[in-house]
Amino acid sequence: MGVKQNHQLQPKRSMRAALLIGVGMMAAIDEIIFHQLLSWHHFYDRSTPEIGLLTDGLLHAAELIAIVAGFFMFSDVRRQQALVPLRAWAGFFIGLGGFQLFDGIVDHKVLRLHQVRYGVDNILPYDLAWNLAGLLLLIIGLVLLRKSKAASTISSAN
Repeated sequence: MGVKQNHQLQPKRSMRAALLIGVGMMAAIDEIIFHQLLSWHHFYDRSTPEIGLLTDGLLHAAELIAIVAGFFMFSDVRRQQALVPLRAWAGFFIGLGGFQLFDGIVDHKVLRLHQVRYGVDNILPYDLAWNLAGLLLLIIGLVLLRKSKAASTISSAN
């Protein structure tokens, strides 16, 4: 008994799978580079160093779950020959930029869970670089999404 193949393209599933991978990848980049290698901050810095380390571990677990779940979803869409590559790339970049901006605005400024960096006289350049990088990634994703939607409109009209 074979698996029924659905060859109809699935742009929303393509995007959701890659979006989850993008969120997980940016969380991993943040956690590995800024939390571990540079030791600029922990996920939660308003307590003891042990709690900071614990929250980094929880972030790491969450990022791995997001990446693995995203790749399972991505593999399923590919197996069904329903992947829309441009939509997946859009989702990936939106996930990268969305995580970065959420972290920079909500985690850093609204909730004040941590800052980009401690021990500097002026945090503004770090905040600007952090959020502008996220915004750039998000814009790339939105441009790709727009191109993908335009391409699907053109192909469905033919």
